[in-house]
Amino acid sequence: EVRLVESGGGLVQAGGSLRLSCAASGFTFGATYMTWFRQRPGKGLEKVANISPSGNTFYGEDVKGRFAVSRDNTKSMMYLNLNSVKTEDTAMYYCAKGTGFTDRGPGTQVTVTP
Repeated sequence: EVRLVESGGGLVQAGGSLRLSCAASGFTFGATYMTWFRQRPGKGLEKVANISPSGNTFYGEDVKGRFAVSRDNTKSMMYLNLNSVKTEDTAMYYCAKGTGFTDRGPGTQVTVTP
């Protein structure tokens, strides 16, 4: 059974940093693309970043240069470093198996205050 659990969300002031983690189990993590999505208040689902099994990365335009995705295949963990956050980064952040949204965790809330 695929299981994904996000952690690390919380309140952060604009300009600050936060690190999200995603613990994965139930599949061959080291052979699987992983993706971070977010859903901002009143907005649709947005792909934030993804990372290939070997570490190649993709970023959405809104976060490019500020966020960094990484993974540790030995621990079946994925991370998202949020730097220079803006109030518009306030969202529920989800990690997902693969590049779609079908297999995902329950999410972790990030709230950026002015």
